[in-house]
Amino acid sequence: MIECIYVGIGGFIGSVARYLIGLLPLTFENGFPIKTFVINIFGALLIGMIAALASKNPAIDNRIVLLIKVGICGGFTTFSTFALEIGGLIDKGFISTAIIYAVLSTVLGVLAFYLGQIILR
Repeated sequence: MIECIYVGIGGFIGSVARYLIGLLPLTFENGFPIKTFVINIFGALLIGMIAALASKNPAIDNRIVLLIKVGICGGFTTFSTFALEIGGLIDKGFISTAIIYAVLSTVLGVLAFYLGQIILR
């Protein structure tokens, strides 16, 4: 149960950080969602760094890893977990599975978004 508290604290931090970044007055005339883009890339960088540190140093408390990976990164962006899973597949040699997962998740995710819009119109 203590692990859930760590994840919850991290989720609070990540969610509030995402909200605050969303308030920044930064836009492009062409509509490119720069804030979400930066959040996703930074989240992927952070989760990659934490995963590498945790794998190199087993003395790092697993609860701190949960707080950062699942809590902060998960609250900040789910893209970071998506990137972590694809990286894990690639590291295990499942290149084609990683590509299929990335393409299907992206395409079907966007299609599901539009389906949800159509259903409720």
